Amino acid sequence: MLLEETIQTEYFKRMGDYIRKPFFVVFLAFFSSLAAESQDMEVGFNVGGSYYLGDLNPGMHFLNSRFAYGAVARVTLDTRWAVKINASRGTIMGSASSSGFLPERGLTFTSDLTDVSGTVEFNFMPYFTGSRMNPISPYIYTGISVFFFSPVNNGISLRTMGTEGQNVGFQGRTPYGSVSVSIPMGLGVKISLAKRLGMQVYWEIHKCFNDYLDDVSTTYYLDYRNIPAGDQAGITSDPTLNHEPGMQRGNPSNKDWFSFYGVAFTYKFRLLSSKKCRDLDH
Repeated sequence: MLLEETIQTEYFKRMGDYIRKPFFVVFLAFFSSLAAESQDMEVGFNVGGSYYLGDLNPGMHFLNSRFAYGAVARVTLDTRWAVKINASRGTIMGSASSSGFLPERGLTFTSDLTDVSGTVEFNFMPYFTGSRMNPISPYIYTGISVFFFSPVNNGISLRTMGTEGQNVGFQGRTPYGSVSVSIPMGLGVKISLAKRLGMQVYWEIHKCFNDYLDDVSTTYYLDYRNIPAGDQAGITSDPTLNHEPGMQRGNPSNKDWFSFYGVAFTYKFRLLSSKKCRDLDH
């Protein structure tokens, strides 16, 4: 288990150094090629909230939600299918005392989170912005995303402290990176407000391949009786000073999740010339 954990952590740490450029270049090229063959493109912004599920919040959706915002670009393939690229930024936070799971740990964190995702959408009704026949449609979507995070406590980076012994190689642990990937899954309702103006109400949740969004995953590595009064890293690792090495700090079998929800407003641009057949005008 420890070997698998170490390999996975090192993989995502190294992946963060080179994933950004290839991901954006490949996806933007793919997105541009779809736009060239498609009829409509919508661009706009979204506002709403963000929250997380993990070791400091095992299952309470919308707990500690914070403001989130972003930008969206959507290419309409037909009345059922669309491809979207979305960039969102929000804040996630958690506290052991409010989660109900091992509240005596005294652990807490806050992290700014930036996510860039590419998703495929399916409309349950034959919808397009401007339609008078089907101006409303539920929809679902999924895809892949790259996100950036940095958990802190009182403004101090928890990642650089190595609160579970990553900096000293405790049981083979290594520092985790600040970039990872997730699978976004979402649902919502699209509403045509005018000929070119659309609105989407949505909720999406991201399955992460990382267990350190909250800086909590495995076990304690210090004996609380040997932590000096001025050892900031040691005290941050065990704020209540009542744990010994090997005692449960988190649950490494369950990876973290994060969520964005809210409303988006988009403006539609026509990509076909007036001489081409406009299949969506019905």
